Amino acid sequence: MFTKKNRFHGYGSLKGVYSRGISVRGTMISLKFSLRDPGRPYRVAVVVSKKVSKSAVKRNRIRRRVYENVRLSEVPILPGTDLVFTIFSDQVAELESAKLQKQIDELLKKAQ
Repeated sequence: MFTKKNRFHGYGSLKGVYSRGISVRGTMISLKFSLRDPGRPYRVAVVVSKKVSKSAVKRNRIRRRVYENVRLSEVPILPGTDLVFTIFSDQVAELESAKLQKQIDELLKKAQ
C-alpha cells in the first residue's frame, strides 16, 4: 500500500498532470507523467472509469492491483514525478500478475 505522501489528493492535482504531462501508451494501460520539484516525493494515481467496468468492486480490484505492482516495481521512480495510470480494459482484473508487472515496468521505463 502506498503511503499518503505518494498519492494524489483531489482532482485539481490531476488536472496539472493532464494539462502539461507526457503520455505513454501500452496495450491496456496508459501512463501520463510530469515532473515537479525534485525535492518532493513521487505521486501515483490510477484512473479506472465506469466505461471499463460498471462494477465498483471490479474497478477497485484493478486499482489495487496496479498500485501494488507499481509499489513492487524494480524500475526506480524519480522523486518529484507525478504518474497517472489510466486503465482501458477490464482484462487487467484477470491478467496474470507477472504480465501486469511487465506492462507497468515497460511504461515506467518509457517514462524515464
